[in-house]
Amino acid sequence: MSTKQKTIKNEVTLSGVGLHTGNKVTMTFKPAPVNYGYAFVRIDLEGEPVIEASAEYVVNTQRGTNLEKRGVFVNTSEHVLAAVVALDIDNICIEINSAEPPIMDGSSRQFIEALEKAGIQEQKAEREEYVVKEIISYKDEETGSEIILMPSDEYQITAMVDFGTKVLGTQNATLNSLKDFKKEISDARTFSFLHELEMLLDNDLIKGGDLNNAIVYVDKEISEATMTKLKKAFNKDTLTVKPNGILDNLTLRWANEAARHKLLDVIGDLALAGTRIKGKVIANKPGHLINTIFAKKLQKIIKQEKRNKVPTFDLNQPPLMDIHEIMNILPHRPPFLLIDRIIELSDTHVVGMKNVTMNEDFFVGHFPGAPVMPGVLQVEAMAQCGGVLVLSTVPDPENYLTYFMKMDNVKFKQKVLPGDTLIFKAELISPIRRGICHMQSYGYANGKLVVEAELMAQIAKKPKE
Repeated sequence: MSTKQKTIKNEVTLSGVGLHTGNKVTMTFKPAPVNYGYAFVRIDLEGEPVIEASAEYVVNTQRGTNLEKRGVFVNTSEHVLAAVVALDIDNICIEINSAEPPIMDGSSRQFIEALEKAGIQEQKAEREEYVVKEIISYKDEETGSEIILMPSDEYQITAMVDFGTKVLGTQNATLNSLKDFKKEISDARTFSFLHELEMLLDNDLIKGGDLNNAIVYVDKEISEATMTKLKKAFNKDTLTVKPNGILDNLTLRWANEAARHKLLDVIGDLALAGTRIKGKVIANKPGHLINTIFAKKLQKIIKQEKRNKVPTFDLNQPPLMDIHEIMNILPHRPPFLLIDRIIELSDTHVVGMKNVTMNEDFFVGHFPGAPVMPGVLQVEAMAQCGGVLVLSTVPDPENYLTYFMKMDNVKFKQKVLPGDTLIFKAELISPIRRGICHMQSYGYANGKLVVEAELMAQIAKKPKE
């Protein structure tokens, strides 16, 4: 069942401080048109440059996922993007007057609440979704971090973390449905270990940090000098370590809040693949680096599949038209009838099939020692498939013939051999007018694009005998 794209109904604005800069930030979510995707707009810079939320723009993953396009940056984008994905939004414009979204309480909860306040509305265009058909994985051999994406009926995520410390050891978190994100994941706050915090303070970072937006796990003894730094950074007169190993003035929302936040980060980072995912993610020791490397890999796979446009059909199902019904429409006859079945047919497209066997007449003379289906016959087969489409528009197709007018951009990608099953798909480029059909056609075999061409044909009444 197809799903429509979604955006928000109204603008909504939040204000806060950037975690690392400490600067006040204003961020506004705005509705966006279909096929816009997610994009940040830096309204504080001349020309209000746009940085699309895409894995290709990831430049740094230290303490967050940082994007850069033509010298313009957006840092720590993941918490915002996780909220947008979780609320099933496809298109949104995110205006900010700084390089960094507000950290809020270190989770995605306030972004979720703001977007819910703005309202969600359906759009006219169909949503594009990447349906995972086989396992995709990436592993960092040095760290042992690994992400696996496998087929599933909906988008699901499991995060498994192991920090190798006494204060925070092994934790797991699972989200079986994005519908549960608000309740189960959105409240999980960002966190840091004391040794990391010291480094950040020494480098004049986390100026916007306080004990309400970052959990601090104390994985080492706190020296007097460090305690002084912490008190100053967090503007506190006193600081102590709780029995569970975190700095005080903050209570964990879940015992496994760290794993839940890592899961939140995975969702936000994988949003950079640019397409909705229908599959299950298992992330072992995830982090922004491996998350974004995997997002880039996934983005590349999705683009490749889009380019090839490999369709999948259940060839065991009864066809829409068998060979006898095809011969009622097309004037061609064996050995020049090159379509065996019609699988789909609408006003704008047609899908047909041909089983290539060793008994084809053309193999007798075409490389008999190394049989290959001639490219011109592949194009002819695509044309016959398109002929079914155009002849289906007249009430008496048996009284018409189709004639080639033009073919452009013909490309042969792979050899077609005996035993291959060819699937042809032809789509109208423009409506049929005066019997002229202009279509883009593709041929596939073994899950690969083997031939493509832009074809133009005209139907005309058979001459009277």
